[in-house]
Amino acid sequence: MDRLASFPERVLALRDGAQVAVRERGAAGAGASLVLLHGISSGAASWAQALPATGHVLAWDAPGYGASTPLAQDAPLAADYAARLHETLLALGVQRCVLVGHSLGALMACAYAARADKVQVERLVLISPARGYGDDAAAAERVRRERGEALKNKGVAGIAAAIDQRLLSPQAGAQARELVRASAARLNPQGYLQAVQMLAGSTLAKVPQDIPVEVHCGEADVVTPLAQCEQVARALGATFSTIANAGHASPAERPEAVAALIGKANG
Repeated sequence: MDRLASFPERVLALRDGAQVAVRERGAAGAGASLVLLHGISSGAASWAQALPATGHVLAWDAPGYGASTPLAQDAPLAADYAARLHETLLALGVQRCVLVGHSLGALMACAYAARADKVQVERLVLISPARGYGDDAAAAERVRRERGEALKNKGVAGIAAAIDQRLLSPQAGAQARELVRASAARLNPQGYLQAVQMLAGSTLAKVPQDIPVEVHCGEADVVTPLAQCEQVARALGATFSTIANAGHASPAERPEAVAALIGKANG
């Protein structure tokens, strides 16, 4: 959290009247920008400890998170988030990017890479990617019900209080636990429920073959376990590697390792 001062937030007004909150270091230029997409219980600030040393880096608060305007749809799909991402990148002057999606952010990243109308995506980096449940109606309904009931019964504060137990490995330190709890404590109920709908209704989009794809997974991940992430990598024709001593929220638990991975991707 101490690196937030060098990764400041600003709020952009988009052409469609919506706004989006982003954190940014540097400015778009000739090189590829590193674009970071967070997971369902997180936000842009969760990446602050995991930034590579150089280059233009930006992370958004997805629609309905932080100060970002929710989407118009009650049950948006990954493509709807990708459309808002496109407007955001255009507003920031990004022409080329390396797109990094963590967990739910991987659904958004793949949906964006699959768009015909997009800025140039030089590489796609997926960290503990969520597959989505759009091809499994029973599982999708279970996800909607369970997450909706948890929010109703526990509230945002109740969800945040214990979320580190599932997102981090048993060996995770106090700083990582504080970070994931603090990120979840900032959830907006409307935006969170929209994201649940997206998770339930979407699947990972097929990525064009000319975009290199990497999949990385924390070796102690119980949310998107290694076998599931390996399956995603095979389906996408991606390279695959594990992140040692990390659970699902590896950007919080192993920020140096994640910074090296995404820095290499941007190098």
